[in-house]
Amino acid sequence: MAKSKYLMFLGCAIPYRVAAFEVSARKILGKLGVELVEMPEFNCCGLPLDPVSHEMMLILAARNLALAEQKGLNIITLCPGCAGTLKKVNKMLKEDKALRDEINCHLKEAGLEFKGTVDAKHLIQVLIEDVGLEKVKDSVVKPLTMLKVAEHNGCHILRPKELIGFDDPEDPKTLKTLIEATGATCLDYMDETECCGAPSVGVNDKIALQLARDKLNHIKTVDAQAMITICPFCHIMYDTNELRIEKMFNEAYGIPVLHYPQLLGLAMGMKPEELAFNELRVDVSKLLKQVEGGA
Repeated sequence: MAKSKYLMFLGCAIPYRVAAFEVSARKILGKLGVELVEMPEFNCCGLPLDPVSHEMMLILAARNLALAEQKGLNIITLCPGCAGTLKKVNKMLKEDKALRDEINCHLKEAGLEFKGTVDAKHLIQVLIEDVGLEKVKDSVVKPLTMLKVAEHNGCHILRPKELIGFDDPEDPKTLKTLIEATGATCLDYMDETECCGAPSVGVNDKIALQLARDKLNHIKTVDAQAMITICPFCHIMYDTNELRIEKMFNEAYGIPVLHYPQLLGLAMGMKPEELAFNELRVDVSKLLKQVEGGA
């Protein structure tokens, strides 16, 4: 079977704070015939510097894209922020020759040049567009028909629409479609597209926790057995803080927060230990027993 090949862009947070996302993503992509090429020369995508130093953000993102161009491979990311930044800068530099020339002056010092010959995509975009929904479905050997879950896309995966150009941020379909490909039911709930609150943590963590609480309450209302995320920071916001929110607001949720590749991996017949379920903070034992029992 011929393999699709991508440069793996892990970003800054995932290797150190959300290892389960990387572990499970590598497992399911390998099963789907996707070859991941390591690129240790990659630097930060640049997002944390914008808008404090917009030019430096452009240079950092452009350097990553130029390195990928040298390899002749497209980039796959797990972080929507990284994907969005690389997509945005790729589009800006392709369409603005003056800006491209300016940034290339900086890249020249490192022996690089941005030419605009590669793309950068998030994991779910690769799955739906490049791997294909049918192949994802065909990989399922243990349909998760016993599970009812809720999706959480997050903000960066689809916004701003004019730069990302993928799915509809007001009515997203991709993640829901990929969840249903596992056999699980993806439930609708109030304010699905609302932010997790993570961007507010550094300013006012009470506001951030209230936003996360609102989302958990809405998910609890529809009796979802788990929340499915595709963003490391959204995952951290919920999985790390759910117990804290329960204590702070005298609530009880018990809603495990899974990375999408973990859900798909279960449907592929992989064991929880292969998918780093031990890294999750919210107890997932009840859900795993249900999957094991098949009902």
